[in-house]
Amino acid sequence: MRIALHTRVLADRIEEYVQAHQQVPAELTGAIRAAGATSWTIWRSGTELFHVIDCADYQGLLAALAANPVNQQWQQRMAGLLETVHDYSEDGAQAVLPVVWQL
Repeated sequence: MRIALHTRVLADRIEEYVQAHQQVPAELTGAIRAAGATSWTIWRSGTELFHVIDCADYQGLLAALAANPVNQQWQQRMAGLLETVHDYSEDGAQAVLPVVWQL
């Protein structure tokens, strides 16, 4: 399944956000893959961030990552950079962007 999400970076923290994502810890990428993601891409337009995640079970992915200490540490770091954060709670699975059109 392909999931699209929207988050927002703080305008004065864009460069720090971009730099952080150039150095994502291997432990975190390993945890994301172990949780079931086969790919995760983030695009930025100004402060708007658009994520596309490929995984078999998005709710399962969220649950695994929410409980993972490496992801918890990363999310604490990102919380200081983001105006709209990625929601890893059970409700987060409802935050996906609806498909409007697909070729």
